This record gives sequence, C-alpha cells and structure tokens, in this order.
Amino acid sequence: MNNNTSLIWNAVLTVAVIVLFFLHFSGNKSSSFSGSDSTGIGGRRIVYVQVDSLLTNYTFFDDTRKELENKRFQLENDLANRGRSLENEIKFFQQKAQTMTLDQARSTEAQLGKKQQDLIAYRDRSAQTLAQEEADKNGELYDKIYEYIEKYNRDNDYEFVLGYSKGGGILFADSTLNVTQKMIDGLNEEYKKNNPNAAKIDSTAKK
Repeated sequence: MNNNTSLIWNAVLTVAVIVLFFLHFSGNKSSSFSGSDSTGIGGRRIVYVQVDSLLTNYTFFDDTRKELENKRFQLENDLANRGRSLENEIKFFQQKAQTMTLDQARSTEAQLGKKQQDLIAYRDRSAQTLAQEEADKNGELYDKIYEYIEKYNRDNDYEFVLGYSKGGGILFADSTLNVTQKMIDGLNEEYKKNNPNAAKIDSTAKK
C-alpha cells in the first residue's frame, strides 16, 4: 500500500485552524459582550482554541478518522488477496511451463503480465480515490470548524480566535482565554443533532 494514502490530518488540520480565524469587527460595537473569557489587548478582543485537543475530542473528526482507516484496511486486504492470487497463478505457470508448447507458454505469460499491470492500475486508482476522499473530509472538517466559529462569534464579538498548538507560532497563551471546551461542546452538539447515530460524546474531554 503506498504511504501516500496515509492520513494527513495533523498536518492539514492544524494549519486549517491555526491560521487564525481573523474575525475583525467595526469599532462601533459595544464594548460589553457575552464572553467573559476574552481580554482586550490594545482594544482587541482575543481568545484561543487548542488545536490538538479540539481535533481529539471532536466526534466528527474521530468518526471520520475511523471510517477512513477502515476503508484503508479493507483496501490493503483486497490488494493483498489479489496479489496472492496472482502470485499463485505465476507459480502454477512456472511449474507447468515445461509441459506447455511455446505458443501456450507465451500466451499464458502475456495474460499474467496483463493481470499484473491491471492490478497495479487498480492499486493506483484505489489509492487516488482514497486520498481524494481524505482531502474532501479535511475540507469538510475545516468548513465545519470555521462555520461554527463564525456562529459562536455572533454572540461574543471576538476580533481574533487564535489556534494554539505546541511548536506553533504562539509561544504562550493565557489559559483564561482558552475557549477550546466551549468549541468542542458546541461542535459536538451540532454534529450529534445532524447525526443521530454518532458516537456518544464525552463531555469530560480534556482541554
């Protein structure tokens, strides 16, 4: 199985959230707002979200990851079975080649070569299909988070919602500005509402 089909969540999704959801509002808004977990820096209202924790505890992300891993596992088994079948055919041909006529041997060899090429093409097509599905799910995850932040911000009027992760561009973040759990709870609630069969949400998820 080509390593190119492995999950690329952490790399893509960290960028998707850490890039700063820059929600800048006009200066005529009231200085009083419902969120008590933000602060003013030079007149700016800022909070942050812990990216790793958000992804770990977002049910949509977890369900999608399991779904894609299962598809990759099934594809790997399928390819392994097809490969073993072809290998057995080749071994059988090698054992019987001495008893075949030259034309029979050439014909069988050509057929086996065609089957090998078809298997390689099938592997490549399947890997591309899975990689595209992963990319689509990454985009869907980004959209869900972005849309929820916009919705959440209608009641809070934050000017910046930062994505924080170890090794990222933000070296320090005051924990009083952490709204990760609120985001997790809200995202999971919406996901559960739209997906009744979703896995049970752990309300005790760590920040």
